[in-house]
Amino acid sequence: MGQFDWFSSIGATDEAVAVLNDQPMIFTILLVVLVAVILQSVLLWYIHYATMKPEQRKAKQDQKDKKKAAKTAKTSKTHSIH
Repeated sequence: MGQFDWFSSIGATDEAVAVLNDQPMIFTILLVVLVAVILQSVLLWYIHYATMKPEQRKAKQDQKDKKKAAKTAKTSKTHSIH
């Protein structure tokens, strides 16, 4: 009975569970890499957002407002027909 036996209940093969029980560092490395990739993605998004020019932010907001107005007009039109 190893610490990674619960992986069997989510579909891992017996060989995979045996490897994880033998070398638990693999699982730790996987988690560290996943967290690092997520943090890099967040950093990339923040850099993109922070370096946008005010005109770009305004244009993006205008597009959102147009979509929202079109959606509300469409839903109000369909409700008035029924």
